[in-house]
Amino acid sequence: MTDKSKIGFIGLGYMGRGMAANLLRAGHPMMVKGNRDRAPVEALVAQGAVEAQSPREMAESCDIIHLCLSNSDQVEAVIRGEDGILAGAREGLIVIDTTTADPVSTAALAGEMAAAGVSLVDAPLGRTPKEAEAGTLDAMVGCDAETFAKVRPVIEVWAGNINHVGETGAGHRMKLVMNFISMGYAALYAEALVMGVKSGLSPQAIQSVIGGSRLSNGFFETFMRAAVDRERDVHQFSITNAAKDTRYAASMAMAAGMANPMGSAIRDAFAQMEASGKGGDYVPWLADHVAALNGLDLEGAVAQSKA
Repeated sequence: MTDKSKIGFIGLGYMGRGMAANLLRAGHPMMVKGNRDRAPVEALVAQGAVEAQSPREMAESCDIIHLCLSNSDQVEAVIRGEDGILAGAREGLIVIDTTTADPVSTAALAGEMAAAGVSLVDAPLGRTPKEAEAGTLDAMVGCDAETFAKVRPVIEVWAGNINHVGETGAGHRMKLVMNFISMGYAALYAEALVMGVKSGLSPQAIQSVIGGSRLSNGFFETFMRAAVDRERDVHQFSITNAAKDTRYAASMAMAAGMANPMGSAIRDAFAQMEASGKGGDYVPWLADHVAALNGLDLEGAVAQSKA
């Protein structure tokens, strides 16, 4: 397989649109399929991509198809649907699923696709839409060594840090471990911020002291820029996606037969906010939600501390 394989891309959201643009700029012939938002589809078509009418059409003509979707239900529909990838599959097709997905679903799909001569590679993503645009995402790749050698030149177009972590499914398991940690950070930071402010500290003092200590990290920085500096779009990951990922992580822990008390607490934090109708908010706004539950107006406290 050459580095100019014909690429299909399904899912042109915050991450997918940047990834697809990088593949197109690298000279790959490309077919794209979006959802409700026409803007990224039209932008990529203007740059030379061809719009596919169905995943089946894409499977019939592409060498590699990328999926960058919201959850396993969407992945299953795209692969198994009447006009899905399997309906148009042919021997040698490779599907790279960059969705943060349920490993149980991944294993089932991999078996069905292998029977049709299709290889499923799971390569979920780390970092943000900024890195997607720059082509410097993290990728955790699950597949056999031979397939990895084929897809690595393509993944290198949109990822700067690539780890082959095992066979198909290992990438999705690794991503759930990563998101268990990151969403744990978010739940912890939200409660810590509210605890400090309720106890008389300014939000800015908490941000400055912790941010200047060994406890700081990139996640803390963007979380606090949103929660304290009120930069609403600096950390674009929705509560709905966080709730989904923590559910998948809990399912993985249950399947492994382990006690997972922290996972339950983290999952409940996001499930509660999603159930309150705030699933479209970004993760750092969990701090506002926790504040409101405790009778605190966090935005007001930030403004008062600036006065």
